[in-house]
Amino acid sequence: MFDTVCSYPLTSDLFSQAIHPTEPLVSVGLSSGHVQTFHLPPPSENGKAGYGHIDTLWRTRRHKGSCRSVGFGIDGETLYSAGTDGWVKAARTETGRVEWKFAVPRIGNRSDFQVDCPSLLHALSPQTLLLATDSGALHLFDLRDRSTEVSARPQQTHHPHDDYVSSLTPLPPSETSTSGYSKQWITTGGTTIAVTDLRRGVLVRSEDQGEELVSSVYVTGLKAGGTSKGEKLVVGGANGIVTLWEKGAWDDQDERIIVDRSPDGGESLEVLTKVPDELGHGKTVAVGQSDGRVRFVQLGPNKVISELSHDEIEGVVGLGFDVQGRMISGGGSVVKVWHEAVDDKEDDEAESGEEETGPEKKRKGDRDSSDDDDDSDDGVKEKGKRKKRKRGKGKDRSGGVHVMAFKDLD
Repeated sequence: MFDTVCSYPLTSDLFSQAIHPTEPLVSVGLSSGHVQTFHLPPPSENGKAGYGHIDTLWRTRRHKGSCRSVGFGIDGETLYSAGTDGWVKAARTETGRVEWKFAVPRIGNRSDFQVDCPSLLHALSPQTLLLATDSGALHLFDLRDRSTEVSARPQQTHHPHDDYVSSLTPLPPSETSTSGYSKQWITTGGTTIAVTDLRRGVLVRSEDQGEELVSSVYVTGLKAGGTSKGEKLVVGGANGIVTLWEKGAWDDQDERIIVDRSPDGGESLEVLTKVPDELGHGKTVAVGQSDGRVRFVQLGPNKVISELSHDEIEGVVGLGFDVQGRMISGGGSVVKVWHEAVDDKEDDEAESGEEETGPEKKRKGDRDSSDDDDDSDDGVKEKGKRKKRKRGKGKDRSGGVHVMAFKDLD
């Protein structure tokens, strides 16, 4: 389904990846505390995503400790990052300049406050930022109130699960919504899913599924009929199985799809993303696994239709599609950009009239964004670190790989 356009090496392991909603930009949060934003190659003359060099817009050590999560605001103008140093920082996407920040709520008593390490963040609307932590807390912050940014307190705090929140998926806004933004979302954590409402808190917790649930994505436009409303939540488990949940029936799963049939037990399905309908593959979900593979599951037939390899050792922790329909996969110390595969004849014709790209191309000089905020101590160690899931090795099925060469990486 996809071929590699280019690979981008990172200076340390990837913890989080975010794709801009309207521009060909990708941001990454690294285990070293660095945050980096880069621009993907522009489309070629025929309008398809082309080859080219990746330009780093800015790079900085944003957190003293690991950067656990990054995410763009609704309009893409702000990039949020959360680190194990206990800070959430909001920076301008174009420059990386921090505009404001606040502390992650601490845990413990007054004499022994500890950092509750963030597990993920998500901008629900221009007004609301959701922040989940390793203790299982889910905090809601009002983005309009910046008067006390250094000591900002959450507007609400919920505990939808007994374990940390492993994924968060907003539900589409209702037909009567005046804002057009979601006010409800689904989380996975431990062995349950939960539905939380912006105004009413946790509404529903599912039954214990007896298996760890680690990723989720919401899919609309499916065939409706009988009890099916044509909308399902797709959940990835730690045992290689995808479960489907019918809209509104959140107590228990509806269907199961075996994605990984490894002899020693299925690999963990670390991240899910919906393949854009415009690419013509029907209702398909891309699944990033802990063994470095990406598999594609078509809903309806409920079967795996294709697979490729991001890495032979490291698991996939970031997966999504940019505005030009290219798939971005991240894991280990590399980010890869994929475009739709073309048949051999078309590929040969394209290559014959194409200028050389790849290793011969040089990257433009990085522009570091200075971080004046020195709010935390060096050497912050991760506490309550999420357990590592098993990793295996996968045979490379990526086809021709165009690896970009970059000099002077820090």
